[in-house]
Amino acid sequence: MEQLLQMAKKVCDKAEVYSIEYTDNSVFFKNAGLDDMDSKFQSGISLRIIKNGKLGFAYTRNLTNRQGLLQNALDSLEGGVEADYDFPLTRELPQLDTYDSSLENLSGKVLVEECARVCDLLRSKTDGEISKMVSFTHTENIRIMNSEGTDSSAKSTEYGMFGNLTYPGAGFGIWRVFESKSFERMPESMVNEMIELYKISSKVVESKGGKMKVMFVPNSMITLTWRILSGTSSKSVYEKTSPITDRIGKKIFDEKITIYDDPLNDRYPKARSFDDEGVECRPFTIVENGQLKGFYCDLDYASKANVQPTGHGYRTTRWGGDPITLKPVPFLTHMIIKPGDKSFAEMVKSMEKGIIVEGALGYHSGNIPNGDYSIGVCPGLYVEKGEIVGRVSDAMIAGNIYETLKHVVAVGDTLHPCHDGAWVPAILCDDVSVATKK
Repeated sequence: MEQLLQMAKKVCDKAEVYSIEYTDNSVFFKNAGLDDMDSKFQSGISLRIIKNGKLGFAYTRNLTNRQGLLQNALDSLEGGVEADYDFPLTRELPQLDTYDSSLENLSGKVLVEECARVCDLLRSKTDGEISKMVSFTHTENIRIMNSEGTDSSAKSTEYGMFGNLTYPGAGFGIWRVFESKSFERMPESMVNEMIELYKISSKVVESKGGKMKVMFVPNSMITLTWRILSGTSSKSVYEKTSPITDRIGKKIFDEKITIYDDPLNDRYPKARSFDDEGVECRPFTIVENGQLKGFYCDLDYASKANVQPTGHGYRTTRWGGDPITLKPVPFLTHMIIKPGDKSFAEMVKSMEKGIIVEGALGYHSGNIPNGDYSIGVCPGLYVEKGEIVGRVSDAMIAGNIYETLKHVVAVGDTLHPCHDGAWVPAILCDDVSVATKK
């Protein structure tokens, strides 16, 4: 990397070299039996250069031809992509506890045994189908060097497990996800919750639609978080697609809602002290007590908006992707919605009539930049007089997050992993539009 950076500095104004190595080990269970095992190792190096205000980019899986990689980056300057920003000088960074060496040597046998254990527990107490159960480990090593003098590296590990307990013949059911920095058994409380919710929601009930209380639980919270990610991105502000561009300092949600990004919180996996551009990471408040506080940005959009970068330049897309092949974009990878003071049971008890959105179908539909959503609930647990009495079929909910999150009744007291690295509680909202067969 050092040699490549020196070569690039001789012919460019600015240069950055990004390196990543990661290993994935996964075990897949289908119908409660071992279906597949997979092990993957990936590595690569990408080069970003800036010359005469233009951006060049190239990557390789194997750095055997440095001159060829540099020439590819120089050739890409012909694309004329403007780059009116500097790479950062980042030196002193906080030390985070993100790595557990034992996870790198965890055998596939342990992953298999854990999947089998959870499947056996679910099968022994329900008649549900365990259509999918996955256990995995992920180890990642990142290094970033640039022409300003930055040389930062980080190593992290992650263990995870997810699966569902499916209603017979339905194709959907109760999902749960567990994540940790080290290997841990899926908590008994989580397994028991799956069993209990499955049993009390096995009966299909009919309900009239209309305005009612709706609880978004972590499995369906991507419906809200995706639109929050979009609306508070500096990219959306610059492109004038965000409906809250001029709302800094103003109330956009109920006062019970506080949202922040905390990449330094190493209680959770994937904590980072620097982003994929080498910018130092810090806690960043997006919404505080319902009031909009700021927009997150990478180097590019910070320059466009004439503000300081917030440390949110990441090599990813909404659907993931291989970081080596991607240029950084603004992204929230450590979003947390502040928990409230109500347990799940207390929130259910407060519902005279409503639906718990245990799963969301079509969460990517609707006008996401504007905050609109229209999803099928699969399943939707139906609540009457404070009790779950079954599940509704063929139900949909629709709305706009900037309206829905103004009518928050309660926020759950426990954080759970969600899509895109977010950790979220359950949120109970009122006056949400629900459509059913009736």
